[in-house]
Amino acid sequence: MLNVGLTGGIAAGKSAVARQLAELGAVLIDADAIARAVVEPGTPGLAAVVAAFGPGILTADGTLDRPALGALVFKDAAARERLNSIVHPLVRAEAARLREAAPADAVIVQDIPLLVETGQAKDFDVVLVVAAPLAERLHRMARDRGMAESDALARISAQATDAERAAVADVVIENSGTVEQLRDRVNEFWNSLRAESKHVR
Repeated sequence: MLNVGLTGGIAAGKSAVARQLAELGAVLIDADAIARAVVEPGTPGLAAVVAAFGPGILTADGTLDRPALGALVFKDAAARERLNSIVHPLVRAEAARLREAAPADAVIVQDIPLLVETGQAKDFDVVLVVAAPLAERLHRMARDRGMAESDALARISAQATDAERAAVADVVIENSGTVEQLRDRVNEFWNSLRAESKHVR
């Protein structure tokens, strides 16, 4: 089993890389998807978030109001840390369960947006970082998410810097070109990974 930690700044293209690695045969564990699941209505996670932030972060039907919570935590480091202290242990526990359920010879790719910020780089055999220039990321966030530049910059500044991600990376995939160029780089990474996993066994 080979454990790969995949990360990258918002709008760098990490999700596209994750999808392609899954298509190529990786077992994908998506931290964002788990983070959504652990705060579904009726979960202990949602109850803990409401206890910490109040009922104002719920919609009328009792689900988590993500935009309201996001607006709160992305502008307040202490609030963000409080949220992370609730959600991250739940996400890690579920990721561990999924990892243990995977085949013994699997290449497991854990897609973790805050891998660097939460100090998890040491937990992986390989850390893969997807990177893109700031201007390109801002353009994508405006085009794909309808975000104002000030909001986009606030999201980016709440994450690790490119230099901090590069410092823990074993491999950096630059995503500043075409979709085809990105696919070629991911294929090249996958082929080297499969060769490494055979060597490990």
